[in-house]
Amino acid sequence: MTKYDAVVIGGGNGGLVAAIRLLQGGAKTLLVEKHNLPGGFATSFRRGRFEFEASLHELNDFGPENNAGDVRRLFDSLGVTDKIDWLEIPEAYRVIVKSENLDATMPFGVDNFINTMEKYVPGSRPSMGKFFQLCKDIHSAQAYTNSVNGNTDSKVMLRDYDNFVRVGSYSVNEVLETLKMPKKAQDILNAYWCYLGADGDNLSFVHYASMVYRYITKGASMPKSRSHEISLALVERIRELGGDVWMNTEATKIKTDSNGAVCGVVLDDGTEIETRHVVANCAPHIVFGKMMDNVPTEVVKATNARKFAGRGWSMFLGLNKSCEELGIENHNYFLYDTSDTVKQYKLMEKISTNEGQATVCLNRAYPECSPKGTTMMYFTTLYMSDDWGKVEPKDYFKVKNQVAKRMIERFEKDTGTVIAPYIEEISVATPMTYARYCGHPEGVIYGYESQYWDGLTPRLMMMKEDHKIQGLRFAGGYAMRLSGYSSAYFSGDISGRQTVGDLKREGK
Repeated sequence: MTKYDAVVIGGGNGGLVAAIRLLQGGAKTLLVEKHNLPGGFATSFRRGRFEFEASLHELNDFGPENNAGDVRRLFDSLGVTDKIDWLEIPEAYRVIVKSENLDATMPFGVDNFINTMEKYVPGSRPSMGKFFQLCKDIHSAQAYTNSVNGNTDSKVMLRDYDNFVRVGSYSVNEVLETLKMPKKAQDILNAYWCYLGADGDNLSFVHYASMVYRYITKGASMPKSRSHEISLALVERIRELGGDVWMNTEATKIKTDSNGAVCGVVLDDGTEIETRHVVANCAPHIVFGKMMDNVPTEVVKATNARKFAGRGWSMFLGLNKSCEELGIENHNYFLYDTSDTVKQYKLMEKISTNEGQATVCLNRAYPECSPKGTTMMYFTTLYMSDDWGKVEPKDYFKVKNQVAKRMIERFEKDTGTVIAPYIEEISVATPMTYARYCGHPEGVIYGYESQYWDGLTPRLMMMKEDHKIQGLRFAGGYAMRLSGYSSAYFSGDISGRQTVGDLKREGK
């Protein structure tokens, strides 16, 4: 039996960062990953002469060296920033809602953003100024919370971060209405909602404001060699620090002792690893449903109370003309049926009614990402229910192709750009693909949905209470920071450092 201080299950974003933090804290660490490549969704794949990015649209809160965001500072501390060749995304986004005659392209930078919004929506400047001031106050409060590892002093919060306390329990729509923000300005500002996967009536303002503020103030970045470049850099760093990484190795069981504390991990070939600490970079539903015995009833109830977030659908196109020839103008598009996020969310529950999409043309940020005279695009949407689970196996390919055709036609209609005749390569991933690839229930790619009672702030405040099984912590999209690349990295940072603290308290 092999013995480690800690075992990280899953080589996705959160697991990779957790392993580095454990090693930096002096823990003998093993990372096991069932795939033959690290990164989980943070990977790339080839079709013909194109290397497609699997999932990353843009990494927020990274920022250039002279305007570093929290993600860059995290990567600096991990020792991986210089291992990656970065490029900056040119603009924030373009949102199109044809039914409402809305078409707006928004820039990075607070002043630029407010000025551009004023051009689209005259009279919006005062409310936008108040919005970004609230964002700044929330960012400061979160920085304080992080500095004390979540052990906030209520008196300090009320004295120094009163605006955070004021808006902490309200939704996006409630706060924007209170700010008297014009409806069209709200519609443009809310374009990012699908990146968090909850509608404006249910999405915490604190969570949304935090994300938007980081995007707009720090810009967005992308590795030139796709997100897999980040994954490889993190694995390289793990090995530099003396950690073990076992690919093609699936953890099938987490063992517990008579007190219910973690005591080992069993691998798919029967190998047993002795350890008192596990960081699981996978869904709690999988851990508690398949990998552990005698799970406390309260843990099962708490896990089942959570709501699965968006199920993933993606399409990857390699086109045999350049984006200039095709007339593709932007890097990041949001195409919606309606600006009403509540109605759009409902439409995204069904295959038959979902035509919303977040679409990226990487060539607009990095012209050399594909061979000269070609273009790469990837289309993403979410399904807010398990509607794909109702598709009969005999109809699967027909439905998949119908949705792909509909997505292409929607992009052509909304942007006026013809792309269908120039498709050289096409690959489509449905929720079934994601369920098979990462083992996520129902093909979920967004973890548990951000709800009032289960959003960013409640999860961070409840970390101690959620730590029910001694020696077991979680990282990744299902953990305390919710879904998204930067969130997953920070979840690994938190869980890794917390486990190091556990080891120190044990005298190790």
